[in-house]
Amino acid sequence: MTSGDLSLSDLTASELAHAVRAGRVTPAAVVEHFLQRIEVIDPRVGAFEVVRRERALAEAEALGTRDDLDRLPLAGVPVAIKDNTDVAGEPSRWGTPLMSAEPRPGDDEVVRRLRAAGAIVLGKTRVPELSAWGTADGPLGACRNPWDLSRTAGGSSGGSAAAVAAGMAPLALGSDGLGSIRIPAAACGVVGVKPGTGVVPAGIGVSSWLGMAEHGPIATTVEDAALMLSVLADRRNLATVAPPDRRLRVAVSTRAPMAGVWVDREFAAAAEEVGQILARAGHDVVPADPPYTLGVVLDVSAFWCAAVSEEAERVDASRLSARTRRHTAVGRLLRRLGRVRQEARDRWRARLAPFFQAFDLLLTPSLARLPIAADGWGERSWLANVYSNATYAPFPAAWNFAGYPAATIPAGLHSRALPLLSVQLVAPPGGEALILSAARLIEEARPWPRHAPIAMTQQELPAGLSH
Repeated sequence: MTSGDLSLSDLTASELAHAVRAGRVTPAAVVEHFLQRIEVIDPRVGAFEVVRRERALAEAEALGTRDDLDRLPLAGVPVAIKDNTDVAGEPSRWGTPLMSAEPRPGDDEVVRRLRAAGAIVLGKTRVPELSAWGTADGPLGACRNPWDLSRTAGGSSGGSAAAVAAGMAPLALGSDGLGSIRIPAAACGVVGVKPGTGVVPAGIGVSSWLGMAEHGPIATTVEDAALMLSVLADRRNLATVAPPDRRLRVAVSTRAPMAGVWVDREFAAAAEEVGQILARAGHDVVPADPPYTLGVVLDVSAFWCAAVSEEAERVDASRLSARTRRHTAVGRLLRRLGRVRQEARDRWRARLAPFFQAFDLLLTPSLARLPIAADGWGERSWLANVYSNATYAPFPAAWNFAGYPAATIPAGLHSRALPLLSVQLVAPPGGEALILSAARLIEEARPWPRHAPIAMTQQELPAGLSH
């Protein structure tokens, strides 16, 4: 690579879209570049379930002939789509061969919005069985963490987060029912945003995990996450990330929601250090824990089991792996006993109201410890899976239960060389822009590597953008 050339994979999604709109590179050249990266890198990572090589290239060629290219916010930007979201002409397997392999007749609404903004779908990314787990392994294969191939990329949007972290896609779509965007984004060292209820069209599976699941962006920068979120929400104002317009009241909490869960000291320290960044920027930052209770933890667990049991009704549940069969059986029992009620969510929101009257933002670690092993979880017991998932990623689920917006952003390197120091930002309903503003402030003060080393150790792929 010469000093006059810049690799397309070094550009952010925002920069790629600008280059395409300016006519400095074609959509087809951009897509070909990322398809080549997938071919070289993905055999080791396993992020993609389906790669749409021919269709993506044809769609990019067609996009390049449009006369409105200069007005498309995601002009020519390749995106990866989680394999529980419909893409026309491709199956939605939900991580299991038990789901129909027939191509879906149309795009999900969020995919339609991405395409209308000029994005090109590269392929569909790997998820665990029925998107049920906080790991990314299942009957169709395992997705590995690009920073450490022995560890999970997280779940259930693990393939999407790994694709972005490994430089195989500038953006990816995830869905988040109990942390399924934020857990893998934290595990892979990228940005993940779960919007609040109703901001982005959901319609995920049977009931969007009993109303807890939301679609959201996974990206390498806050600006890119905001740009993608603005398209998904059809709200252009979200694309502009401005500094906070007032002195924020920020609570920092490093206590896990569930009693007895140990939080790695480096993960806790990262949250405290990020809090100091916000304090130095002039905001009021104090230690304060949300009003977690054992009852809330039990309610969240019941909804988790029940949501998966709903999805299992679409397949022959007797053929699921042992861990998922047990999970669905527990969920069916809890539903029959009347232990899964929306009133529990209302009680949690009422309990949170005084806390978020006192604070504008909550800052926590994203994870409690390093990501767990990449594969083998389908052969382990249900209790082993539930315990491991709950204790390495205890922080995100409460905010799906509340329906509040939340995001995770990188916060530095762990002493064991993984970029797994990550923090979560939570705001009350309507706080997406505020979260993005604070995240951008943190990003500027404490920048992170955009890609895992695996993205830089390959032979350099074609450049394609000349100044």
